[in-house]
Formats: sequence, C-alpha cells, structure tokens
Amino acid sequence: MALAPMVSPLWSSTSLSLADLQALAQHHGVPPEDVLLIALNLYGVTSSDRRHRARLSLVLTSAPGTTWNIVGPLNAADSPFRMVGRDLLLGDAVVGTVLTVDNDEAVGGYFRDGGRAATLNPNARSRCVGCAFCPNTLEAAADPRLSEEMELAELFDALRAQHPRHDLSDLVDVTVSTGCFEREDLAISHLVRLRAVLDSLDVEARIGFLSSVVRTHDGFAELADRVAPIILRLTVECFSRRDLLLKASKASLDNQHMPEVLRRAQEHGLGTSFTYIVGLDPLDEMRRGVAELMPHVSEFPGFQIYQAHNRIMAHLRVPGGDELDFYLEARHVLEEVMSGTGLRPKAWQCYRSLWYYTFADEELLPRA
Repeated sequence: MALAPMVSPLWSSTSLSLADLQALAQHHGVPPEDVLLIALNLYGVTSSDRRHRARLSLVLTSAPGTTWNIVGPLNAADSPFRMVGRDLLLGDAVVGTVLTVDNDEAVGGYFRDGGRAATLNPNARSRCVGCAFCPNTLEAAADPRLSEEMELAELFDALRAQHPRHDLSDLVDVTVSTGCFEREDLAISHLVRLRAVLDSLDVEARIGFLSSVVRTHDGFAELADRVAPIILRLTVECFSRRDLLLKASKASLDNQHMPEVLRRAQEHGLGTSFTYIVGLDPLDEMRRGVAELMPHVSEFPGFQIYQAHNRIMAHLRVPGGDELDFYLEARHVLEEVMSGTGLRPKAWQCYRSLWYYTFADEELLPRA
C-alpha cells in the first residue's frame, strides 16, 4: 500500500519551539528527547562559531544522565537551535548543555562506546569527492592514505594516546570507513594488513568494513580466511537516483544485486549490515528497499538523517525531506519493517540516528 502524501508541516524549522516539539512528540508517540535530537541533527545549530561542521558532545536538560555526540553545522542560520556559550537553546528555552566542540576533520581515527569501539579513516577519506551528498569535501584534509602495516601501526600508537585509559585491550570493534577503495583487491589487501597489525597488538577486535566494492565469492572467501571476524556494512545509502547521487563505484551496485551481495557474504560466515541515508528516497521506496535487504542482515543497519550543508546539498533531498515530520514518519516506517527481526539500534554507533531512548514501544535507555 502506498504511503499517504506528507501533509504540510505545522511549523517551519525557524519557528519550532519547545511546545511545538512536545506536541510533535505526543502526536507521533515518541519521547521529546528523541524528537529534539532528531531535530538537532536535521537543522543544525546557529552560533557565533562559523564552522560549517563540528562534533558536539552534549547532555539534555530533561535527561542529563547520558552524553550524546552530534555532528553537524554550527552556522545553520535557519536553525531553531542556538548555542550561546555552552547553553543549547530552542527558542528561549535551555534544552541542553554543550560539553565540547571539536572540528569534524577527517582524522585518522577516533573512539566510540567508551573506548570499546574505534573508527578508522585509513585511506584518505577527505579526498573522496564522488557522492553528491557527502560532506567530506567540506572537511579539513587531515587524514593520510595509509598503505603499509607500519603506517597502520603508527596510527594505532596515536590512537592509544587518545584512548580514555591509554589501553587497547578492551577494543572489541574496529570500523574501517573507506571512502577511496575503488577496487575489491585493494580493499582486501588493506584489511589483511589491518588484521596483521591488530594481531601484533594482541587485539582480537572484529573489523567492520563500510564498502560496496567487495562483491565476489572469492573476495568474501579471502576475507573469511584472512581477516575474520569481520562484518560487511554495505554502503547502500539510497535506492533511487543512484546514478545521480553516488560515485561510480557505488552506483554500479544496483538494487537488484544488493541482496545477493549480502547473502554471498553471509554464506562465507561474515556478519552483514548496511548504511542508509534517510531523506534521499521517498518513504515508499525506502520501505521497499529496506524490506528486500533485511532477510540478509545480521545487525541493525546504520540509518542516518540526511544533513544538507549548503543549498546544493539541500536540493538533493526528496520532497518533504527538510521537515521534521518526514523523519518521524520514516522512523515509524522503519520500525514496522524491523519489528520482526529482533534487531535494535545502538545510538552510539550512529551520530545521526533516528533512535535514542526508545524504538517503537521499547525502551533503549532510561531518560534520567
């Protein structure tokens, strides 16, 4: 059944108030804190800091027991959110406290989940300019292209100094955010070197690989033999306008063959998931595409809210994709598709998530 057309929004982004947000939360049956964080991802922040993109660590006034990391613009002139000093305001109401503000540079790596997970950018992610919606061209080019085991080892030495306890012994997940592996053989060679470095450090972490270039039986067999444990996070991103929105190496994987690639990876014992950007497809297209992939997925996908950092990127949104209602409706659609899978989101895995304190009627975190 086709979804009903999006109704005209009751509030524009600039006029959204705390009372409006609470009314939206009640209408959609979603905690106000979730609506607030979704809105913050969608609209960004206006402030005296003119950076177009930064990482914010913050706590909400209504639920100060949890620290959240948000990535977005600080110079969003039309945003209803303002940062004044360390206060985060919606209208005149203080809704949060900003703990830290960092440049969102394409650095070599950083930690999540209290130091138990690391994300690596080992292949000059900031030089990858292929996908129309990607903000990497706005980031500082601080990340090197790491091609040798020695260089990877040096990266881990630097990461150890950044670790909360200067210790990699509790590292259980290492995600490789690629950007620039254009061929299967290059990606596999890098992952083999990465596993060798982890072995030399006595780190038994699972590798998570964000990519769509590894597709063949032989490629997955080599990963299973030389790199496992590993999970493929297929970079799907969108189902429509793929030739327009994606660089060639991603667009060459069409919708029909995505389930086949995931199934092939599972046949060789790999974990499977995918990344997807909410706001680039109509909701019907999103529902259909996600439902076709879910039988071949072992972990909750990385659903991200689309962020537009300039006017050109804003025009890439699907109609309605600039409104908060669209993302709250998308959240309900995805909950319906995911309901029977038993898979649930972990908000720390995604800086632009649709879920924080609840998933449908299930509590993910206490709001205290």
